[in-house]
Amino acid sequence: MSHLPFALRAGLVSMAVLLAACGSSPPDTISLPAQGAAVSADVRTQPVRRELTKPGCKGEDCPRIVVDSIAFPEIPALTQHVDSSLAGMTGVDANLRGAYRTIDEYIAYFWRTAQPRDRTELRAKVRDVVADVIGVELQTAQYLTGAAHGIPATHFLNWQRASGRELVLDDVLIPGRRDQYVQALRTAHRAWLKQNEDAARDPAAYDRTWPFVESSNYTLTRQGMVVKYDAYSIAPYSHGQPELTIPYDALRGILKPEFMPAGG
Repeated sequence: MSHLPFALRAGLVSMAVLLAACGSSPPDTISLPAQGAAVSADVRTQPVRRELTKPGCKGEDCPRIVVDSIAFPEIPALTQHVDSSLAGMTGVDANLRGAYRTIDEYIAYFWRTAQPRDRTELRAKVRDVVADVIGVELQTAQYLTGAAHGIPATHFLNWQRASGRELVLDDVLIPGRRDQYVQALRTAHRAWLKQNEDAARDPAAYDRTWPFVESSNYTLTRQGMVVKYDAYSIAPYSHGQPELTIPYDALRGILKPEFMPAGG
């Protein structure tokens, strides 16, 4: 198996995103149907698409980077944050991190170290826009020589337009209500297990192998708060990256009022 750092390959794709942002297509406008005052619309995005092959390499075995991301023409700070967040998902060794502060630099490093057939994908899309918060779903996938399957990763980036910054979970929870959030997440997990055929066959064995764990990887949607898990965290690889949805009714007294939908 390749000895390339996991971070490295993911980062490559992220870099491609930055580069891709330079070559553009006509902007799209994401118009979300208004369902209460909490839903914002008309977030303009621009496709960022590019496929790169290691310079000087020819043939099917060349390392590749695939980018399918977005830029925000009217929110340059968010465009940059998408890029830096994708770069952060690469997980580069802490000893190297200081030397690779940009995606461009990271791409160059990937070309120097990638093995034949290594491929990284970097993707970003708007998941939803609620309460002036733009939820961007960032995804990386790494296909490494010798690995049995790809290595996926997903991160939700929640950008508040009014403040011009990312909101982590504690920013949207009422202070002191983290334990209640975890309980609501447990309830959502139990509901998810009922739809899980593997868990239904032997609940006790499944719970021992794949016990509940907490996650802070959230985004707000019109259906509720979606919480994402990594592969292998609460389910086998075949289940992908599970999502749990906490309905807003279950978040009363937990989520700050300004992030609750109208009437919630």
